[in-house]
Amino acid sequence: MTDSPPPADRPPTRIMAVANQKGGVGKTTTAINLAACLVERRKHVLLVDLDPQANATSGLGVEKSAGHGVYELLRQGAGDLTAVIQPTPYARYDLIAGELDLAGLEVDLAQADRKLSRLKSLLAPVAAARRYDYIFIDCPPSLGLLTVNALVAAHSVLIPIQCEYYALEGLSTITRIVERLRAEDAHPDLEIEGIIMTMYDGRTNLAQQVVAEVRQHFGDRLFETLVPRNVRLGEAPSYGKPVIVYDRNCVGAQAYRLLARELLRRRRDPAAGPESAEPESAGPESASAPA
Repeated sequence: MTDSPPPADRPPTRIMAVANQKGGVGKTTTAINLAACLVERRKHVLLVDLDPQANATSGLGVEKSAGHGVYELLRQGAGDLTAVIQPTPYARYDLIAGELDLAGLEVDLAQADRKLSRLKSLLAPVAAARRYDYIFIDCPPSLGLLTVNALVAAHSVLIPIQCEYYALEGLSTITRIVERLRAEDAHPDLEIEGIIMTMYDGRTNLAQQVVAEVRQHFGDRLFETLVPRNVRLGEAPSYGKPVIVYDRNCVGAQAYRLLARELLRRRRDPAAGPESAEPESAGPESASAPA
C-alpha cells in the first residue's frame, strides 16, 4: 500500500464499480487499463479484484494466492481492509487481489445479516482516508452477491459493453438492477457513471448500429471514446502489464488514454488537462520510482 500521506486538498475518493453480468465484454481490461491511465496522470488508484477468476490480479503481474484477498473479511463482515491492500509493480497503483474462495461467498452468507453492504462497510474507512483518488471494483460476470456488494459500495457504475447485438440486452439488465437498488433504498444515490463501448470495429455496420442505438437511448451517458478491437489489448494481460506499459503506442493504449481523459473531464478534474496535453509519463512508473 502506498505509504505517503495524502495531500490535504485531495478531493473525496470516488468509488466506481465496473460491472456487466455478461462475460467477455471487457470489464477487467477496462478496469486494469483505465486505472493505469489515471495513474499515468498522477492519480492514486486502488483496484479491487472481486472476481473469483482473479484475472485483474494476474493481469497486473501479481500472483494469485488464497488468503490475500477480501474473501475472509467479507465472510466475517468486519476487519481492516488495508491489511490486504498490496502494491502492484507500478507507483500509485495498489490492488486488493482476487481469490477463488470468493466463488463460495454466496453460500457462506446465505443467512447472514448485512450481506449486501459488507463491502461498503469495509471500503468506507479506506475512502475516508483519501489516500486514493479513485477506487475501481472489478466485478464478476454475474448479478450475484459479489456484484450487488460492489454496486452498494460504489458511488457509481461503469458499464462496458461489447459492440454486438446481444450486448444491448445485457445493458438493459444491469441498468434495471441499478434502478432497483435506487428504488428500494439499498443505494438511492447510485449513479451510472457511463457506458463504455468495447471491441469496436468501425468497418462493420453492426458495430455502428449498436453504438447509435445506445447513444439514442442513453445520450451523454455513453462515453465518446470507443475502445477498438486490438490484439495488443489481448496480449498485455499474459505479460502481467497494462497495455500502456506493454505497447504504449498501440491503438488500445491510445483509446484508454482518451477514455481516462474523458472521465476526468466529466469529473471536472484538472488532471484531464487541455485537449492537446500529453500525459506526464509513458506509463505508470515502476514501484521504485518516486510517487
